[in-house]
Amino acid sequence: MPGLPHSLHALVTGGGRGIGWEIASALTQAGATVTVLGRHRATLDEAVAAGAAHFAAVADVADQAAVNVAIAEASRRQPIDILIANAGIAESAPFGKSDAALFRRMMDVNFMGVVHTIQAVLPSMRGRRYGRIVAVASTAGLKGYAYVSAYSAAKHAVVGLVRSLALELATTHVTVNAVCPGFTDTDLVAGSIDNIMKKTGRSHAQAVAELTKHNPQGRLVSPAEVADAVLWLCGEGAGAITGQAIAVAGGEV
Repeated sequence: MPGLPHSLHALVTGGGRGIGWEIASALTQAGATVTVLGRHRATLDEAVAAGAAHFAAVADVADQAAVNVAIAEASRRQPIDILIANAGIAESAPFGKSDAALFRRMMDVNFMGVVHTIQAVLPSMRGRRYGRIVAVASTAGLKGYAYVSAYSAAKHAVVGLVRSLALELATTHVTVNAVCPGFTDTDLVAGSIDNIMKKTGRSHAQAVAELTKHNPQGRLVSPAEVADAVLWLCGEGAGAITGQAIAVAGGEV
């Protein structure tokens, strides 16, 4: 397991389940103090009780004021050295049925949620001249998929933000990267599988096959594989890695 500098404080948004839980757990095992942030206190408390994290903070990443309050409280315990902007939602619809509200929901959580959390932690990181920022984007931020134009647009925006901000911060010892998982074995993808079954009448196996056909390895990515990539980007040896969007997708992109 890659090592981390001593006594770092990591904040993981959407850390109460799925990829976020795995990332929080990996950072905890690597020696970081981990705060998980999300909307639902119960799931966050479960992560803490299970040892995946040390502290919980409740906020909707789309609500900038709530994010600022939660991160200020977490920072009073210890300044935040690592931000994992993982919180996200996904909805699918044909473009012709994707109204403005759908686009706003996708942008508010998947893109502005990243903006809000970075803006909250960045002044302290710059002041201390150290920081690791990793956004969990998606292969949908690197290519297109049918019926998720709003989601894909938001994830493309995240990748653009990462690439631009990394240049702006290149001399500050704060790195900014994205990991871009393909379809991953989480409850979010389980919901997508259920939707495929309901809308198309396909079996569970056929619905899974519809998603895994995009991966040349013919399988769903595991959350632990995404967490391992994130942990590497946060490690001591990754100081020269910035502005990258790293696909964890079995060769899909």
